[in-house]
Amino acid sequence: MNNMTSNEEPELTLEALYDVPVQVSVVLGKTTMQLSDILKLGRGAVVELDTVVGQPIKVYVNNKIVALGEIVIVDNKIGVTLTDVINNEKDHK
Repeated sequence: MNNMTSNEEPELTLEALYDVPVQVSVVLGKTTMQLSDILKLGRGAVVELDTVVGQPIKVYVNNKIVALGEIVIVDNKIGVTLTDVINNEKDHK
């Protein structure tokens, strides 16, 4: 049973957020293409992106940039090593 009076608020802890789902996205790069060109793509097609080799990639949580990172391969899986945590979204658009 809860021992709080009606004007007390429940104590929030970091642990209360551990089970909240978030969407994490890693953007390798972007490009603009005509729909007709996209429809012509097939297996093995290469789509050129605006990111240069060695340039940091962007990591988003719920569509907000939170970090920059580098691609790594771990046990034949692609991963990301975070290199910089973003505090201000305006600086990294």
